[in-house]
Amino acid sequence: MKEQKLITRHSAVEIFEHWVIAISGLALLLSGMFQLPVAGRYKITAIPGFSWSGDFFITLQIHYLASVFFVACVVFHVVYHCILKETGMLPRKGDIKESIKVFQSLITKKPEPPFGKYLPEQRLAYVLIAVPVLLLIVSGIFKTAKNIFYPDMDRSLLLIMTSIHNLGFVLFFLAFFAHIGALLLKPNWPLVRGIFTGKVRRDYAEHRHPLWIKEIETNK
Repeated sequence: MKEQKLITRHSAVEIFEHWVIAISGLALLLSGMFQLPVAGRYKITAIPGFSWSGDFFITLQIHYLASVFFVACVVFHVVYHCILKETGMLPRKGDIKESIKVFQSLITKKPEPPFGKYLPEQRLAYVLIAVPVLLLIVSGIFKTAKNIFYPDMDRSLLLIMTSIHNLGFVLFFLAFFAHIGALLLKPNWPLVRGIFTGKVRRDYAEHRHPLWIKEIETNK
């Protein structure tokens, strides 16, 4: 590891979780929009290979299939990390103040304060993604139950769940693109490697995450 000047930031399990949730989440976003029906209205069906996007039955099946992977991986993520007592991504007191300092450093070019494994804005972003995910899963269960098991579900309850699902969709959509946008910031570029390989440059980690490096060295 030292010879390669790389350090492990994410395990194989974490990489797997990330990509299953990302891919299935994107499939849910697209299939959900295609059911509105956005595909026919905006001529997406005219794009070669996307004629299926205007078929409600096909997009619904894709939505259901993607939801199975999405929900299963979210549940696994929660259970797995709770068992290991890994709470590094949970928000901490002072994260908002520290996040402001990070954004100020981007503008003023002043040095950032030392950080642990995760940046304060990463912990806040974790919650901003977790909330819409929870809304989508809970409301999605009710909507699926109505379609498959309880066609006579109370209309008021269904309307509430549909509204919650739509709200979750908008929030997840915004969180998804905010997540992508954060990686476009130059200071975060070294983190991109970790998304694919689980490793980041050691010199980057020592510079921006010295508290994490100190923790690793202490636990050796």
